[in-house]
Amino acid sequence: MNLIAHPELLELLAASHALGTLRGGARRRFEAMAREQAPVRAAALVWQGRLASMTELQSPIVPDAAVWTRIRNIIDAEKTQHAMERQRDAANAAAKPQPGGWLRSLALWRGATAAGALATVLAVVVGLNLRDQLNNAPAVQYVAVLSDDQSAASMLVTFDPKKKQLVLQRVGNYAEAGDKSLQLWALPPGGAPRSLGVLDNAPGLRLAASESDVHAVPTLAVTLEAKGGVPPGSGPKGPVVFKGALIEKTI
Repeated sequence: MNLIAHPELLELLAASHALGTLRGGARRRFEAMAREQAPVRAAALVWQGRLASMTELQSPIVPDAAVWTRIRNIIDAEKTQHAMERQRDAANAAAKPQPGGWLRSLALWRGATAAGALATVLAVVVGLNLRDQLNNAPAVQYVAVLSDDQSAASMLVTFDPKKKQLVLQRVGNYAEAGDKSLQLWALPPGGAPRSLGVLDNAPGLRLAASESDVHAVPTLAVTLEAKGGVPPGSGPKGPVVFKGALIEKTI
């Protein structure tokens, strides 16, 4: 099945993957698709960033012993349930083979439906209302995963139309020298590269932008320039270090 054609299912699987509830063969298949398809990889990175950012909003707290007891009880109950389901599935499979297809994998659906249980545990531990946090998460209209020349993901770029800004997150280990700067470029079809901003060396960065800056732009690129970037109106001077397709997605 083409996940890109089913955005709701893609979001569910990406959320389950980030939560850690997508397990076994279903998790391996999702990760294989993420390596091969930029939209799937982008969805996974977006959800990882959303969940990671939520824990940063809260001051550290020490849960009491009752909380850890409840977590252990939930984990033990899920293990027992999964073991029983595996035994039942094995018996059913032996009696009557089921049609193939990875979307029919019980492990996938089990992981997806278990996301709610783990989300509850997370909310207890960090004191957050998970549903409210996800509803208030930044909108994402465009997304790009920029990779280096070895096809390794190095930077996640999203465009938030509500706040009119590009959100950039470094996901690799690249670090420019102190006398250099990275610069983000839009590469419109048939047109000259257009600078979207000079990047500092922070792991996360926000740049003011409008939809017209990214609309109908198929590719983004990052070049390595002299400190401060090239002068306004100039094209890129240095080598391209990251590049990737810019994809418009349903908000």
